[in-house]
Amino acid sequence: MSTKMKITPEEALAYHMNPRPGKWDVTPSTPMTTQRDLSLAYSPGVAVPCEAIAANPETAYDYTNKGNLVAVISNGSAVLGLGNLGALASKPVMEGKSVLFKRFADVNSIDLELDTEDPEAFINAVRLMGPSFGGINLEDIKAPECFIIEQRLKEEMDIPVFHDDQHGTAVICAAGLINALKISGKKIEDVRIVLNGAGAAGIACLELIKSMGAQHNNCIMCDTKGVIYQGRTEGMNQWKSAHAATTDLRTLEEAMDGADVFLGVSAKGAVTPEMVASMAKDPVIFAMANPDPEITPEEAHAVREDAIVATGRSDYPNQVNNVLGFPYLFRGALDIHARAINDEMKIACAEALADLARKEVPDEVAMAYGRKLQFGRDYIIPTPFDPRLIYEIPPAVAKAGMDTGVARRPIVDMAGYRESLHARMDPTANIIRSINARARARQARMIFAEGDDLRVLQAAVNYQRSGIGKALVVGREEGVKALLETAGMGDAYDELEIVNAKNTPHLETYKDYLYERLQRSGHDIHDVHRLASRDRHVFSSLMLAHGHGDGLVTGATRKSGHVLGLINHVFDARAEDGAVGVTALLLKGRVVLITDTLVHEWPEPEDLATIAERGAEVAKTLGLEPRVAFVSFSTFGYPVSERAEKMHKAPRVLEARGVDFEFEGEMTVDVALNPQAMANYPFSRLTGPANVLVVPARHSASISVKLMQEMGGATVIGPILTGVDQSIQICSTVSTSNDILNMAILAACKDGK
Repeated sequence: MSTKMKITPEEALAYHMNPRPGKWDVTPSTPMTTQRDLSLAYSPGVAVPCEAIAANPETAYDYTNKGNLVAVISNGSAVLGLGNLGALASKPVMEGKSVLFKRFADVNSIDLELDTEDPEAFINAVRLMGPSFGGINLEDIKAPECFIIEQRLKEEMDIPVFHDDQHGTAVICAAGLINALKISGKKIEDVRIVLNGAGAAGIACLELIKSMGAQHNNCIMCDTKGVIYQGRTEGMNQWKSAHAATTDLRTLEEAMDGADVFLGVSAKGAVTPEMVASMAKDPVIFAMANPDPEITPEEAHAVREDAIVATGRSDYPNQVNNVLGFPYLFRGALDIHARAINDEMKIACAEALADLARKEVPDEVAMAYGRKLQFGRDYIIPTPFDPRLIYEIPPAVAKAGMDTGVARRPIVDMAGYRESLHARMDPTANIIRSINARARARQARMIFAEGDDLRVLQAAVNYQRSGIGKALVVGREEGVKALLETAGMGDAYDELEIVNAKNTPHLETYKDYLYERLQRSGHDIHDVHRLASRDRHVFSSLMLAHGHGDGLVTGATRKSGHVLGLINHVFDARAEDGAVGVTALLLKGRVVLITDTLVHEWPEPEDLATIAERGAEVAKTLGLEPRVAFVSFSTFGYPVSERAEKMHKAPRVLEARGVDFEFEGEMTVDVALNPQAMANYPFSRLTGPANVLVVPARHSASISVKLMQEMGGATVIGPILTGVDQSIQICSTVSTSNDILNMAILAACKDGK
């Protein structure tokens, strides 16, 4: 089946409406609880930094958020591919750009939509807001006004001003071109380049490539009227004129004949297979029109197997994606308190991206993308979710800024700076992205057992429409249809496969199998019939046991203990079978796993050791290096308590088993998670804060998870059922549709037997 994602208008609107309208909130970064806190935050304490900044403006970077704050500003005159929608309608896009800054480079960002198409009014508004920000990201402003606005603001402001539609595309295009030419054995100063699309992005691409060594008359720019040549008057402006070549070529088709490189920022279908066939050996084709390229990779490769092709789409190799550039350009610029982002910094960014693509790709990245990524024709640009971007690209940008004199505060310790960038990475986002990518690669048929619950149906629809796999919903057809229609998702009914005891041809097989398992445990044939035909949890488990699905997600409507008991009619998922429940808590960039939250009521030392091993396995699955702590109210035997004794003994059991992960205990939670508290025990075997906590009993695990969820605001994934042959996940009854979807994705990552 296709893995292409489907997004309906209703889903897009719901995403922007829930849980609150919009895509970002403002949260304080300093304490705001006591009267003293408020006195420091505002009057009278705030007067002190105000006076310090008045005396020395540079200290604004020390006492305010200016140094990590970028404004995303637009007038909505060229919104995506939608045209001039106006300032207000551009706000969803600008909010989205703001959250991308935060997600990828930990840059705080605020969107500002200016209701004017007058360049002078726009320039004046942005210029006057300069003291508030460390940088300005201009977005979705039509040409030629975007050129005028950016140039004037760069001249009049002392902070970086960057029009991403121009320079973001140019930087990523340049990075890909560096590697494409390296593979084809050509030099940038020798190649013939054809660019189609003389708008903001096209002109910026050609300007940057020329600054990297491409020769003026080797670069042919085309627009809808053909080649831009010396002497042409029709449809010209000063920005096009700067790139007019001395040439007899007049059409795109003529220009493509013998060309080494094609760069497209124009429209779908602008390039024909015949044009590609006429290009030089090892042609480089960057068809970057969105949402559909000038020519698809399939069409290009059909006539030229030697072509190196990139597009702007994520479903093809070599995606030219601006998110590879702007977050890290601004991260590097902000960290040196730069006055500008100059060509040298953009080139440094492009070269660092190109260099990263040539390095060996970590297993975690390859695993997430479901394929081996290796430098070559189908991998010339890093993937947007490569975790190395945050600490590879900003240092290169910062160094170029320092070398060219735009840094107010140069970085002295570059190695330390790289380490600080490591700390900015959000492991929770990487974990979610990783399991999503692996699930999509597997394309599992997921059984959703509770088709009479709207949350489950929403999760099933999202699972399938996200291209993760096939959703099999257990329920009555009429009930499922009615619920979907009530929720405004009636069109999804025909997309789902509805399964029940009435319409399956396998019911007798299921009953025979179940009777064989249960006949000596007090169940007669009538009991088995009722379980197999009327209990959705048992029926779904039987589907999974017979290979009629690849994974199972359930538990949203019944208590987890009850659901686990029903599943045990079909599978061996008891404590004595080695089953364990692991719950992941994701909060403020940290991930901690709590075990056992599902199976063991009061585990003994041997059980605790097994729980630790299962927890470590889940940590590895999530891309974490396991550090296990056996937690209690005592630390290394003090205070002495009979109830803590088993936590003291469990690490010795693990020692005897010779496991290959870090573990330590028993210890209190603060010692396990706080480096300063842990420093009081220098003999500890843990090299950092624990990420797997083994707790004394199921009740304490449950209390810990629910307390963190309700009071701390942690995102909870789980309990993740592990130690069972089949891929089964049990939700909690308070799960949202997104929680259920996450559990289904986790189930999809595991190969059942």
